[in-house]
Amino acid sequence: MQTERNSNIRHMQEQVITADLVVTGGGLSGVCCAIAAARKGLKVALIQDRPVLGGNASSEVRVWALGATSHMGNNNRWAREGGLIDEIMVENIYRNREGNPIFFDTLLLDKVLNESNITLLLNTVVHKVEKSDGRTIVAVEAFNPQNETIYKILGKWFCDASGDGAVAYMAGAMYRMGAEETEVYNEGFSPSEAYGKLLGHTIFMYTKQSDKPVKYVAPSFALQDMTCIPKLHQITPDQFGCNYWWFEYGGDMDTIADSEQIKMELWKVVYGAWNHIKNSGLYPEAANLTLEWVGVIPGKRESRRFEGLYTLTQHDIVQQTVFPDAIAYGGWAIDLHPAAGVYSALPSCNQYHSKGIYSIPYRCYVSKDIDNLFLAGRIISASHVAFGSTRVMITSALGGQAVGTAAALCKAYGCNPAGLLEEERMHALQQELSRDGQSIPHVPIRQENNLITKAEIKASSTIQLDGFAFNGEWQSLDFSRGMLLPLAGDTCYTFDLDVWGETETILTADLMVSSKPYNYTPDVLLERAECSVTTGIQKIQINFSVPVPQSQYAFLILRRNEQVHVGLSDKRMTGILSVANKFNKAVNNLGKQLPPEGSGFESFEFFTPERRPAGKLFSMNITPALTSFGVAELQNGYVRPYMQANAWVADWNDSEPQLTFRWEDTQTIHRVRLYLDNDTDHPMETIQWGHPEDRMPYCIEDFEIFDGQGQRIAQINGNFRTICDVTFEQPVHTHSLYLKFCRKTANVPVALFGLEVC
Repeated sequence: MQTERNSNIRHMQEQVITADLVVTGGGLSGVCCAIAAARKGLKVALIQDRPVLGGNASSEVRVWALGATSHMGNNNRWAREGGLIDEIMVENIYRNREGNPIFFDTLLLDKVLNESNITLLLNTVVHKVEKSDGRTIVAVEAFNPQNETIYKILGKWFCDASGDGAVAYMAGAMYRMGAEETEVYNEGFSPSEAYGKLLGHTIFMYTKQSDKPVKYVAPSFALQDMTCIPKLHQITPDQFGCNYWWFEYGGDMDTIADSEQIKMELWKVVYGAWNHIKNSGLYPEAANLTLEWVGVIPGKRESRRFEGLYTLTQHDIVQQTVFPDAIAYGGWAIDLHPAAGVYSALPSCNQYHSKGIYSIPYRCYVSKDIDNLFLAGRIISASHVAFGSTRVMITSALGGQAVGTAAALCKAYGCNPAGLLEEERMHALQQELSRDGQSIPHVPIRQENNLITKAEIKASSTIQLDGFAFNGEWQSLDFSRGMLLPLAGDTCYTFDLDVWGETETILTADLMVSSKPYNYTPDVLLERAECSVTTGIQKIQINFSVPVPQSQYAFLILRRNEQVHVGLSDKRMTGILSVANKFNKAVNNLGKQLPPEGSGFESFEFFTPERRPAGKLFSMNITPALTSFGVAELQNGYVRPYMQANAWVADWNDSEPQLTFRWEDTQTIHRVRLYLDNDTDHPMETIQWGHPEDRMPYCIEDFEIFDGQGQRIAQINGNFRTICDVTFEQPVHTHSLYLKFCRKTANVPVALFGLEVC
């Protein structure tokens, strides 16, 4: 027992921490920033004001994290973000394909704790900033009420990933809050005064089925008159978890200063909604339902946006501006909500898409007033309209990795963030990110230091893709359906398909491409063919006399005809997809985008894949065969489909494909890095959504590496990661390398996007 009597004022204990990079905010952007910097050798302090990491993606809020893939509901093919956030999402699928938010918490904590260069401060709130002059931060002060400790964290560089921009605000950085007037950036989608200036907060609820009736007595603060919610009819027992994302409030208030008031109003709505389900008498099927969980803090969408060296606008997103300093990308729709939220009679969201992913320049992540301050997450420099897309978590995480990597280069070059805009330094940053899997649009990995460029490369086989075998299954053309294929330029193609006609009819087939050859929006019709279909099973031949203008992806589209069924195949392959002109109302995809006049968006059709086990390929023959799957693809610098599949693909019949690299002289090899196919078209929503597999079917799991003497120098079993590094404890001296892969299923050939030997 310890007794202490002292009439003097006591002070909390204090601790001083020194770091190269101080990151405030432990959401996905802050986590990725901290890990990226730590892996590049920086000492990092990661400060999070909550007991868990993840921010809105954590078990405290439970928003599924998503980005450019948009639930596979847009035309952004193979668009899932790469690098660290891909590593996290792929591992989450492996550990947690059912989408348990508690398990996602532990994964993030695991990732951070495994980095020895990170000092993690949970439950710690930054409340003070110290500056050496008007443009330089030297320290932040934070308090943890759990251990009654005041921390002073000294740093060379600072990253504000706090969501509300607490550090940037206290440091005096310029910011905007709320929507700009239309004339500020000449954005057609700028909201009217009636629509509102800010996006509000949301609190979710989870329900659970019990084995017996469960009564519910609502608290006195629960909303009593539910008729004030115009969408009351959408509050039903079959909704679960984040499906009530439209329980939104506070967009017409100060979303920082009024946050507690907003939270209380949302609790009124949530508990009132549950009272309505349980006690209105409208839903007897809810008798055994109970309320399992309600969020205790709201998920914030919008507050401050800070001014950087460039401000991203609607025009950049829709026109897909190519920036010389691009270091990240986005692809979620521009998604704005009415400020009145749940009390608004307007649609709960207003979403419109661009025709493809868009680049985000480095300058959006650099404060224009504070020389050593990076911005990350939803506070980056963007207009309110552009923010409607950049705000989503996986897009934010991709930017977080870019900032962490940039901080490491700032240390290497001895400069502040703006100093990286020098052309040579920016190229170095882009290449560092690209090698780590960022897949910046239009920026291939440079190959001059990759030893395979000096080697003679041979493969045991390479696929000549002449079609897909019929499995006996038929798919109705209840929607227009198609195949997305990497075709060669200046080549005319013929397609032979298995079809079954219910009656005599005419089937229309279109050959379409994207006006921008790196997009996947079929907005240019090259040729239309009409084929006679008779009753019964038959083969039809579709001959196109117009070639694809250049080597790029093209769509073979069979237009809707419910009297026709097309044959399917069990084969699946890297870089090949079937697509359909189906609806995905969750992301405002009604088959075709028809934006309001003057909104600044374009009209176009959506052709999107279906999730496995659906989404099978057509059974067909292709003439001439597609031949762009050779070993040359391993060194073109692209590690996902872009214009072409960019993958070496072995033959269907090669169960143990092999690659051999031979050099004239002996090489010293420290590492072999493989870039594998983890299906970047699959969204991998982090929580609540279930997924059909815990490993992607295209990813190589087992392989061996041999040296020139035939000795096995590495064996990998059970890999599920997109980037697989084989690092040798002692350098390998050899004139050749031999890789032997094991195919895991007969229906999926072995494929490899890239290989780096250094």
